[in-house]
Amino acid sequence: MSTAPFAHPLSTLPGTEPRRLNRRVLVVGAVVGLHVLAVWALQTGLLRRAVEMVIPVQVLAELIEPPKPEIAPPPPPAPTPRVATPPKPRPQPVARPEPQPAPVLQPEPSPVAPVVAPPEPAPPAVVAAPPAPPAPPAPPAPPAPPAPPRIELPSSSADYLNNPRPPYPALSRRMGEQGKVVVRVFIEVNGTASRAEILKSSGYERLDQTALQTVLRWRYAPGKRAGVPTPMWVEAPIDFVLN
Repeated sequence: MSTAPFAHPLSTLPGTEPRRLNRRVLVVGAVVGLHVLAVWALQTGLLRRAVEMVIPVQVLAELIEPPKPEIAPPPPPAPTPRVATPPKPRPQPVARPEPQPAPVLQPEPSPVAPVVAPPEPAPPAVVAAPPAPPAPPAPPAPPAPPAPPRIELPSSSADYLNNPRPPYPALSRRMGEQGKVVVRVFIEVNGTASRAEILKSSGYERLDQTALQTVLRWRYAPGKRAGVPTPMWVEAPIDFVLN
């Protein structure tokens, strides 16, 4: 038995090798063309549009639910038959006897008894009321309060006092200062002023001090309480007016 390698009968035929090469070239060309076409489709967006057109259809198909089967309503209950009741017999009218008039009985006359008037009641005895006790005497009226003692304030305007007018400060006159000063003065029993204070200022210190020194130098008629000279306070107004 020979061990020579087996050879295909077609392999020895002339022209078979070029055919194989042409087939391989066609397959490789087709594969390369498909790849080129796929790359071109990706670049131009055709494949993306196809995917976008396919995906909503699938999602829509998933969201649409099949219609539920309709459940037939239960049949209405059969009406219960009514049993016809026989009509009640009408009552026959009963003849009522006519009422007979009752006999009127005449009352027998009774003997009239004499009417006796009741005795009149005796008038009630009048009881004399006891005499009212005499009213107590009215209390004496309280004594009238004593009249307040008459008070006479001290005065500096008496003619016999000869009090001079307060001098007008020259500087105040040049500067046009004027106003009213009210001084509170304490007058002793002998008519002299022991102390004084400014109660209302004129707004200018020179005028206030001039009025204060003037009222301390004046003489006064002393104040009196119930006619008795008494030391007391008095207000002395002084006006500074430019003529």
